[in-house]
Amino acid sequence: MTRETKGLRLTNTLTRTKEDFSPIDPSNVRMYVCGPTVYDFAHIGNARPVIVFDVLYRLLRHLHGADHVTYVRNITDVDDKINARALRDFGDDIAAGRLTLNDAIRRVTEKTADQFHKDVKALGCLPPTFEPRATEFVQPRDDGRTDMIGLIQSLIERGHAYEAAGEVLFDTASMPDYGQLSKRPLDEQQAGARIAVDTHKKNPQDFVLWKLSSPEEPGWESPWGQEAWTAAGWTGKPKGRPGWHIECSAMSAAYLGEVFDIHGGGLDLIFPHHENEIAQSRCAHGTSVMANYWLHNGFLQVEGQKMSKSLGNFFTIHELLETENFGGREWPGEVLRLAMLMTHYREPIDFAVRKLEEAENTLRKWKRAADLADMAAADIPAEVIAELCDDLATYSAFQVLTHLAGEALEGDMQAAASLRAALEFLGFDVSAEVDEAGVDEAIAARLAFIRDRNWAEADRIRDELLVKGIQLKDGKDTATGERITTWEVKR
Repeated sequence: MTRETKGLRLTNTLTRTKEDFSPIDPSNVRMYVCGPTVYDFAHIGNARPVIVFDVLYRLLRHLHGADHVTYVRNITDVDDKINARALRDFGDDIAAGRLTLNDAIRRVTEKTADQFHKDVKALGCLPPTFEPRATEFVQPRDDGRTDMIGLIQSLIERGHAYEAAGEVLFDTASMPDYGQLSKRPLDEQQAGARIAVDTHKKNPQDFVLWKLSSPEEPGWESPWGQEAWTAAGWTGKPKGRPGWHIECSAMSAAYLGEVFDIHGGGLDLIFPHHENEIAQSRCAHGTSVMANYWLHNGFLQVEGQKMSKSLGNFFTIHELLETENFGGREWPGEVLRLAMLMTHYREPIDFAVRKLEEAENTLRKWKRAADLADMAAADIPAEVIAELCDDLATYSAFQVLTHLAGEALEGDMQAAASLRAALEFLGFDVSAEVDEAGVDEAIAARLAFIRDRNWAEADRIRDELLVKGIQLKDGKDTATGERITTWEVKR
């Protein structure tokens, strides 16, 4: 019997072809996307998969029903830099038993995780169904959900992993079709991990599942490494910490099962991270696949160059939203969202000021037309859904929006209502609510810049208000002759 497809077609990295999307269980469509490592604030490259898979999440909810889609996006808080900072800042509390390692890590990562949530909300993204933290899935859990130590133990028992010098490593030679996602020959691959790997592997391609910690390093009580621990002169039970890849295998299985529908992330994660996830999950569970569809968004450059701190073109989402470090001004989250979606998700994107300006102008025109309708239409335009069902062809969907905007401005109120519905569906704010105090504050700041003859800053504030649908009108007080500014909502 052919499974339900709903007309959605997606490009599957695993097969390198565009395929009909047929969920395992249409009543519970399941998607996992690799989330941020909260060592520092998320950069604009991190924003792209968050936005792309938010659109897919919205589309799946539309096609299958909001209560029939489970979206998991993890928080990576297991990282040697994070662990070292937790030990540095809270080592005495951990040693005295006042804090657990997980609690210390939580304190270290609280600020960056909170900022990430604030950033993605500003980008118009819905929260995922579940957002597990890696530290909560290292050891066996009271609720019985899959954990990292349990997965590693299963891999050892099935002959796919081995212990060496206190580490546990995945034996790539035990999996004949290892490398099928990246399509790399085994002898061209290199092991990937976020922690140092010693030279005691059976094969150069073998990768770390569990790393021995010293007594001075953060770690969890470990079932492995006793011999190496004792040989080093350390007493008590050995401690260790997981490698990078095992966390996603554990958390995806914990919430989505051993085999699920969609796994997404950036193109840079195909190898080694996603390749190794597949190896761990398949070999631990004895399944032929981990996920049926693998989706990857393309790389991001900044003004034609690879983003790099050394080049001075490394920007966080927070910087774009709340500072003037990029293009000399702050950028609204929905402008960043549209700029990201104007390029097809699988294509590389050049993130540039001119692209943001283009997105801002386009969004302003759409909103001006959508505001002509008192309320959104009951149904999202079928043409928009059809374009998105073609491998998330957002640019083609946006052409439909531009056509609707043109018809609305010529007096077609049904087109305006349909445009409003489409914008809401795609994550853009078309509400009529206005922060009046915020507008008055912005006007006061603009008038101060005008008095100082800082025309660039005055114009920036005017333009930022305009994209939010606030049009300023300058005039003179008839009694004093001083400039006064009024405003009205007009997209």
